[in-house]
Amino acid sequence: MKTVKLFTIVISAAFLMSFGLPMKTDLPTAIQKSSSVFSSIVWKKDVINLGKIPQGKPVDVEFEFSNEGTEPIVIANVATSCGCTVADYSKMPIKAGESSVIKAKYNAAALGDFNKAITVTLADNEIKVLYIKGTVVQ
Repeated sequence: MKTVKLFTIVISAAFLMSFGLPMKTDLPTAIQKSSSVFSSIVWKKDVINLGKIPQGKPVDVEFEFSNEGTEPIVIANVATSCGCTVADYSKMPIKAGESSVIKAKYNAAALGDFNKAITVTLADNEIKVLYIKGTVVQ
């Protein structure tokens, strides 16, 4: 009797868990859709080396890009690696053939080398990391 109950529980659990699994036919479409969006973005630069910059003077940079695809690109979020860097971006979709920029401001408060990351997330969860680097001097 215990064996029958245990078997029933195991079969029921497997049946219920199968509802949470994605269907195999959906995966190639999702992969193809997400990989095609970032391949349509062309960045002028994804690393900006500021060289030597003076301490205490914030520096503005712009990461230029264009949409070389056929579909609009929507930026969902832009996050920086620390509080010493802030970023701004267009909240509007970037249409095919259009260009835009990710603006960033680095507060050069601490002396020495720096390498700051700016993470760009598109609406379909694709991610691109941009970098600002240089050396803060007195």
